[in-house]
Amino acid sequence: MSHAPAVPQNDLSALWRDLLLDLRDVFDVHFVCATFAYHVARHTGASAVVAVADVQAKCYDVWLNEPSGRATQMRWSNEEAGLEPLLALGGPTRLDKLERSAAEVIGGRIWLLAKRRLLAAPLPREERLYSAYPPTLLALLDPDLQPELEPLLNEVTSLMCVFLDRAALRQEVDRRTVEFAVISDISRALSSTLNIQQIYQLLTGPIRQTLNVETLSIGLIEPVTGDIVFVEKLFGPMFQRLPPVRLKRGQGIAGWVAEHKEPVIITDAYSDQRFFSGVDTRSGFRTHSMICIPLQVDERTIGILQAINRQFGRFSDHDVQLMQALGGPLAAAIENANLHTDVLAEKRRVETLFTSMSDGLITVNRDGVITRVNSAFASMLFSDVDDVVGRLLHERVRPKQGDLQKLVARLLSGAEDTVQLATDIARDDGRLLPVLISGAPVDDETGAAQEAIFVFSDLTQIREVERMRDDLFQGIIHELRTPLATILMYSRLLREGRAQADKAERFLGVIERESDRLQRMVRQMLDLAKLEAREMQRSAEPVWLNPLFDEALP
Repeated sequence: MSHAPAVPQNDLSALWRDLLLDLRDVFDVHFVCATFAYHVARHTGASAVVAVADVQAKCYDVWLNEPSGRATQMRWSNEEAGLEPLLALGGPTRLDKLERSAAEVIGGRIWLLAKRRLLAAPLPREERLYSAYPPTLLALLDPDLQPELEPLLNEVTSLMCVFLDRAALRQEVDRRTVEFAVISDISRALSSTLNIQQIYQLLTGPIRQTLNVETLSIGLIEPVTGDIVFVEKLFGPMFQRLPPVRLKRGQGIAGWVAEHKEPVIITDAYSDQRFFSGVDTRSGFRTHSMICIPLQVDERTIGILQAINRQFGRFSDHDVQLMQALGGPLAAAIENANLHTDVLAEKRRVETLFTSMSDGLITVNRDGVITRVNSAFASMLFSDVDDVVGRLLHERVRPKQGDLQKLVARLLSGAEDTVQLATDIARDDGRLLPVLISGAPVDDETGAAQEAIFVFSDLTQIREVERMRDDLFQGIIHELRTPLATILMYSRLLREGRAQADKAERFLGVIERESDRLQRMVRQMLDLAKLEAREMQRSAEPVWLNPLFDEALP
């Protein structure tokens, strides 16, 4: 500020010159107030008071300047200041202590500064439709009774309104520039990570400070139940030992916002019927005010974002716009992170299945190159995985019968959904391995087949079982043929009368014994068939073994 000697009281141009000189490059509301208090006191010869409300309208920053240039800065609470009646005046007005009520004079600190009279001018002026700055008062303490002081103060407040508006608008522009930079930086950071914990970490600092709130919370909707489960990481220490915060579908303000897909501003949480106080009761936290917006992806609500307890002032529509500007990138980042987690989990499941299968697996692309194999297939070829991947299919898999390349072509052309081929393939040790090859196409996101997957089932054990079955059938046929031949031979001798009388009885005994043997063999084969078909129940019962030994032993 300039410190020129006091100017004549009627020299308005000198006051204008000093104010413009000090404030031409100033865009701070408090500095404007201090400057006007200083120059008005010097120009009028009376102590000047300028009081401006803070953003919460809970207190006033006050500058008291004496004509000598001595300045005092104070802060008054809204209750002790006693400025409401003065701010309601229509313009510069002279007031006398003796004409005011005792309660007003005793309860207002402004009156304690004045001995008898005040000349008070409230800002903004009545004729101004819009002002960017908070309520302000310019007052002279015990001024002279010169009538020209009222017009002078009227001119001064007009100029003061201009400087205050300019400073307040500049501060608002600067604040919004910072907010835009914060939102822009966080949006870029959200789009560059797929880690859900990093996403939550981005919200704990800059956004909370930009919104001037006590805490932020995110609630995500469970797809199955529809319940809203809040992210524990964003809560404070009061919630560390509590179970996860969960709200039922439609419960609380969060549930209402999720269902109606509309943002809300709550100035007094406990007076709102939608508010659910159970969380405050369990944690000891006290919710006073909040903004709650839905988090949406493609018109689908995935959760909500809450800003709780504004530290200074009240929530405004601008705060809602700020949160909505963040809500879009945040919802997309959470959805992408969850999808990425699901894809990784599915990939791990597929890889586990791929590697743990006992059958051989390979994938082949359109160029006939083997892109993936599991260890079971490499073992089938008596080779290593690295020696198979990246090789052409016809080089590493050589079937004795059939053409594997034609199977690949049929699958990738869409002609068939599945193919099978039973054949023998050559191993690296020169031996042949019987396999059943089953194939299917692998479609991309457009539905076009870009790869084919083949399962190689080892038929060695099946072939061995088939051989054993053939041997069993051969043995059964041989065992059946012997008693049948005996029965047939003796029955023909008896029919042709070629057996003597003493031998006929013995022949009939042989026929009966072989028939019993044959019947027993058939019964045993039926029992075996029932066991294989699981139609026969085993039960514990006593068995007399001597007859079996007598029959088996010579």
